Amino acid sequence: MPNVVSGHQPVYLPWLGLFHKIYLADSFIFMDDVQYLEKDWNNRNKIKTPNGSLWLTVPVSKKKSSSELLKDIAIDNSKKGTKDDWQLLHWKAINANYKKARYFGDYSSFFEEMYLSKRWENLSELNEYQLKYFMDALNVKAKVYKATELGFTKKKSELVLEHCLRLEGDICVTGIHGKDYIAEKDFTDNKIKVYYQNYVHPVYPQLWGDFIPNLSVIDLLFNCGKESLSIILRDNIKDVKNLG
Repeated sequence: MPNVVSGHQPVYLPWLGLFHKIYLADSFIFMDDVQYLEKDWNNRNKIKTPNGSLWLTVPVSKKKSSSELLKDIAIDNSKKGTKDDWQLLHWKAINANYKKARYFGDYSSFFEEMYLSKRWENLSELNEYQLKYFMDALNVKAKVYKATELGFTKKKSELVLEHCLRLEGDICVTGIHGKDYIAEKDFTDNKIKVYYQNYVHPVYPQLWGDFIPNLSVIDLLFNCGKESLSIILRDNIKDVKNLG
């Protein structure tokens, strides 16, 4: 069978589309070797409240970070032990806005422990810890590789090709924006097919009024429980191995 390879940079409390992307893959690269992007999804995401969506942002410290690569981004814990400690604030926000969700009790202990019993110093480590939990909760089975452990050296399209060649991929799954930079001929020359994921966001039951898309996956898990994966896959391709 063809080997499907995909990858993505570390993301805080990821959205649904990431898990569809991972679901399609046999091998997924946790791209902790790329540059941290401000005002992106590396250290923030949104949840739903009675007043609409709310950003939860992990504060980072550039001064304490040894480089601008995601693997080296330090979390700013200068407010540790105060009422403005980000871990306490994130747990309070999640608990307050989802405690009435149907399946909150099935998952809440993980988040309570993550925020109140652990202390996070490195952003990538936090995101990796969450990703493994979410994949397990959703029953998504791709094998995860850390980019920093594999020593990739290329950039942009050549980096994606390097991922596939190193992991002996036959099919590459990349986001729809990959069309802006992927040099398809390089993949074709290496007998690798490229599939551009254009995720169709599902509508599902939520608390607090009208449906809001593009929230953290926790919104789906707390509201829909074990049906979450089937909802993520709804109206989206479920297998790229037989594409022409």
